Amino acid sequence: MTPFQFIERPAVFTAKTAATKPVYAVTPSDLEEGKFEPPVLAWAKAAGFKAEAGALLLVPAGGEVGSAFFGLGNDPAEAPFITGRLSKLLPAGDWHIETAASLPPEQLALGYGLGTYAFSRYKAEKQRDVRLAVPESVDVADIERQLAAVFLARDLVNIPTNEMGPIELEGAFRALGEHYGATVTSIVDEDLLKENFPLIHTVGRASASAPRLLELHWGEKGHPRVTLVGKGVCFDTGGLDIKGAANMALMKKDMGGAANVMGLALMIMDAGLKVDLQVLVPAVENSISGNAFRPGDIYRSRKGITVQIDNTDAEGRLVLADALAYADENPPDLMIDMSTLTGAARVALGTELAPYFTDDETLSARLMEAAKAKADPLWRLPLWMGYDKDIRARAADVTNSPSGGMAGAITAALFLKRFVTATRSWAHFDIYAWVLADKPHAPVGGEAFAIRALYRVIRDMAAK
Repeated sequence: MTPFQFIERPAVFTAKTAATKPVYAVTPSDLEEGKFEPPVLAWAKAAGFKAEAGALLLVPAGGEVGSAFFGLGNDPAEAPFITGRLSKLLPAGDWHIETAASLPPEQLALGYGLGTYAFSRYKAEKQRDVRLAVPESVDVADIERQLAAVFLARDLVNIPTNEMGPIELEGAFRALGEHYGATVTSIVDEDLLKENFPLIHTVGRASASAPRLLELHWGEKGHPRVTLVGKGVCFDTGGLDIKGAANMALMKKDMGGAANVMGLALMIMDAGLKVDLQVLVPAVENSISGNAFRPGDIYRSRKGITVQIDNTDAEGRLVLADALAYADENPPDLMIDMSTLTGAARVALGTELAPYFTDDETLSARLMEAAKAKADPLWRLPLWMGYDKDIRARAADVTNSPSGGMAGAITAALFLKRFVTATRSWAHFDIYAWVLADKPHAPVGGEAFAIRALYRVIRDMAAK
């Protein structure tokens, strides 16, 4: 097994000294109020700088660049991580941000750090010698922890399946666990049947890379128990109900749920939160061969629920079902599952907003509060039991693909709900795990969704 190598990146933060140069992060109203030294303000006005979001103006001093203006736009809240552009625009050197009272210093620093990301595994990227000094009030270690988690999720999704199949995903999972002294185990191939994980085996058995269930344990018994479950479909052809070429092109990202829970686990372990952590990743490839599962097949799940296969492209809920049922046998205080599960979630909320489902009103309120505080957008969708009838099948207990095509994200969540019966606090996240167009803080490619908000919720839970 090839060990996963974490991509090393240069330090992006430094200490503020007399030598660090100021970046005046400003809104148009800041310019109008003239809060700066007259020569600097005169230069900005002469250059026509209007503080549009993401605009940079270098200000000379003594024959070299002495400072810079950076535009936040009229409503900085609309682009909370706009400072990601600074990492690409500023000349080499050490800088610090002045003003910007409209955004918290932690957010300014995090935005800058997020903007430094580049996926350089296959294409050399010229490293820029630019660093940002942050105020002493900012917890730099926590900012770096969040960056490491987001970058891990991005890297795992961005690596193509020829180097991030089930075997390699296990390697990355083990490397993460070993780094933090966690216990990591796996159940592979035919042993899945012996250990009663039939759906995980069914979905992954057609691949040359054997299916497996990965499990990590970290922390101390007696602390609040947290279980994270991530869909690890390393590539999804759709199976015998094969996808078209356009829909298959991004299917290396179908393990985005696994990538995101691994990033979240990194933050939990790195922060030393007082929790008893379990992470489960069913790692498979939904391939096509002579032993691929078929439309019309019926399988008995770990929980005993029988599942009729009406579409082999609805495989993610199958592998999650066995993993969730296993976790639910010893109910944790909090269970979170994350998956790139349905196109219907994208139709409902687009690609930038992470939908989640839960029956726990207290958990939902905490998630929304954390989402706002961390600028990590979430939106709750309903576990509407009126649609539960749609997942019933004629010849089995449930179908994996209801007919009609309506409310697909909700019916998928209701399917999973059947396998979580003892755990009182559970939330299902149906994420996209991808950025379609460059943002100041994120290039096109794999992305972390909701894990910074979840980290805040779990951190608060552990502190009680």
